[in-house]
Amino acid sequence: GVRLMSNDVLMPQMGESIVEGTVVRWMKRVGETVDRDEPLFEISTDKVDAEIPSPAAGVLLQIRVEVGETAPVNSVVAVIGERGEVAQMLPVPSDRPLDEVVQSAGSGPEGLVPDAAPNASRWLSPVVRRLALEHNIDLSAIVGTGDGGRVTKSDVLAYVGAQGERRSSSGRTQAVRAIAAGDRVEPMSSMRQRIAERMVDSRRQSAHAHTVFEVDFTAVAALRAARPMEEPTPAYLAYIVKAACDALVAIPVVNASVDGKQVIYHKRVNIGVAVALDSGLIVPVVQQADRLGVDEIDGAIKDLASRARSKQLSPENVNGGTFTVTNPGGFGSLLGMPIINQPQAAILCVGVIENRPVVVDGAVIARLRAFLTLGFDHRLIDGAVADQFVSHVKTTLEVGFGPSGDR
Repeated sequence: GVRLMSNDVLMPQMGESIVEGTVVRWMKRVGETVDRDEPLFEISTDKVDAEIPSPAAGVLLQIRVEVGETAPVNSVVAVIGERGEVAQMLPVPSDRPLDEVVQSAGSGPEGLVPDAAPNASRWLSPVVRRLALEHNIDLSAIVGTGDGGRVTKSDVLAYVGAQGERRSSSGRTQAVRAIAAGDRVEPMSSMRQRIAERMVDSRRQSAHAHTVFEVDFTAVAALRAARPMEEPTPAYLAYIVKAACDALVAIPVVNASVDGKQVIYHKRVNIGVAVALDSGLIVPVVQQADRLGVDEIDGAIKDLASRARSKQLSPENVNGGTFTVTNPGGFGSLLGMPIINQPQAAILCVGVIENRPVVVDGAVIARLRAFLTLGFDHRLIDGAVADQFVSHVKTTLEVGFGPSGDR
């Protein structure tokens, strides 16, 4: 196998089920100094985008996994050592056939294997090997632009494009889109690709249905106005999440998941709250939110949103969600028809909370109102149950909160 001197920087495991990560940015270049715990690179996984701190102080001697490349967890992505030191790589023992070495190293934790081409100093990542096999490419024909002349993923893709290859990695012919003069073309980010896959998968997997209720927030507004000046005032969203928790405890099928022909009724009520980022969308989770009061929920949501925007979320911050609340009303949306966050069974969408003309006792007056939409999986939840759930949320928000804001 491959072994390194100095300090190996490994691809971290950001959650139990995570097997690989994609490098989306390097904060340091080869030759630059890095401190221990200083952010070194940024990764994107199925669960979370995160900035990864350096495990040691020193000089970045080598970057093994380029931006856009994916590597298995615990594989070496970079080497840190002392200035002037060279990252040594011991050769693979010659008593094993190269094919066997490629097979074991490509799937193993070290993840880097020697090139079969005469220039054996060029070390290749598993993704480059895989692309070469998929497209039947002789890697010795490609001029590498990576560290030490190494062939990178972008080199292979550029070569494939130049050869006029029109097959995708799954064997399907990709549609060639007409690109007009002046159009800007750029690759999807890792996060965007994952969102795209998840949205399509969710639509394919769940029988989506939606129900919309209008909710009066006059009572909640009065509670917020009555708060002492020195205390922070919880956002409306915190009251909505609290009301949703009460309804999930009362109607547990909405907090469940479908697993084949079985239904999993989750013991915990873990509420995912969608956070819009410049780069896409992420859903951090308030763990056991049913055990928290409005103030605690408000603090947890604000903390998670802040961590999401600064890419400081940990695996436990994004795992285990059983129900999701999304709040496009914050951007002015009247109502939404959300896509379910798999493997959950339902998602609550909050429209803009605003004064509307409503009829009360025969007179038209202004009242603070918003539309709440429940997107639900009709495989598991029938319309009557979905309406019962949103009705429970509505009743809690309109009349169910006590003077303290907690039920």
